[in-house]
Amino acid sequence: MRFVDEYREEAPARKYSEHLHAITTRPWTIMEICGGQTHTIVKYGIESLLPEKITLVHGPGCPVCVTPLEMIDKAIAIASRPDVVFTSFGDMLRVPGSSRDLLTVKAEGGDVRMIYSPLDALKIAKQNPDREVVFFAVGFETTAPANAMAVWQAKRLGLKNFSILCSHVRVPPAMEAILSSENRRVQGFLAAGHVCTVMGYEEYIPIAERYRVPIVVTGFEPVDILQGIAMTVQQLEAGRAEVQNQYARSVRREGNVLAQHVLTEVFEPTDRKWRGIGEIPMSGFRLNRAYSEYDAEARFNLTEVQVQESSVCIAGLVLQGLKKPQDCPAFGAACTPEFPLGAPMVSSEGACAAYYHFGRVDLKTQRGA
Repeated sequence: MRFVDEYREEAPARKYSEHLHAITTRPWTIMEICGGQTHTIVKYGIESLLPEKITLVHGPGCPVCVTPLEMIDKAIAIASRPDVVFTSFGDMLRVPGSSRDLLTVKAEGGDVRMIYSPLDALKIAKQNPDREVVFFAVGFETTAPANAMAVWQAKRLGLKNFSILCSHVRVPPAMEAILSSENRRVQGFLAAGHVCTVMGYEEYIPIAERYRVPIVVTGFEPVDILQGIAMTVQQLEAGRAEVQNQYARSVRREGNVLAQHVLTEVFEPTDRKWRGIGEIPMSGFRLNRAYSEYDAEARFNLTEVQVQESSVCIAGLVLQGLKKPQDCPAFGAACTPEFPLGAPMVSSEGACAAYYHFGRVDLKTQRGA
């Protein structure tokens, strides 16, 4: 398949591997900021092609993983109501809340439906005027425009029984939170190509300048990743800190202006709590005043809840790039995809799930066998 197969070929991958071995003279720590990139790195064994001096760490690039426990509990509370049809993408259904997940609510009789587009939720709302239909709007800037369009259309159609539970997060503030941490390890970033396809990369330029860190917008195939790492290391070795675009076949500096327009029409930036990390200022989206009637939290009068994360799960440290999944004592033992303690083990973009499924860790050793 064009634009896929050619970025999985062994010859260019080996070429970038050899190039990296030739130019790397010092230890460097680089973070990929997207869960899709994490899975490529683990699945294809990218780290085995790198010089020992290069360390890759996995960032908070999985939107399912960073959705706070409180928001999961709010989703469960709404979905448990007999007058509600609760709709969500499938990757949210098994994310554990304080005591259960959305699939458990469905098994107990709740009307929880997996859908593939927020427009499906609109269709359900039109077909069921006597039911409240709620869509769980989760994701980075990549999915936010489509969810904004659903709300925009609901208002134009005059739908009164549709709302969204909004937990959208923004990448640039999260990068700044990582870079300003006293525990900072990251010296360079591979930025998420899909996010930049929508938003462009102008927001990253002041971050690179302020923190003196190279940021390379990178795609998702093995050759993309290796080229992105090579571009980052070239900057680090030369003492440069710039924004470069490896993913030029998809990303433009200005991004998708039409998608950004609908995004700003419906949403506005807000402070947002990230699971395992804490609150990051202006790191999320919420419905603005013109569309506030479609806010499920307000519609169902949900109050803040006090929750307690698992004392064993180290998902927060994994999401900040401070630990790797195999550093967790529960990995592959008390925490598996079937019985997850944290979201990174159950999400299709989670780092823990990637390590578990692609066998980059000796599970027998991890379990003490």
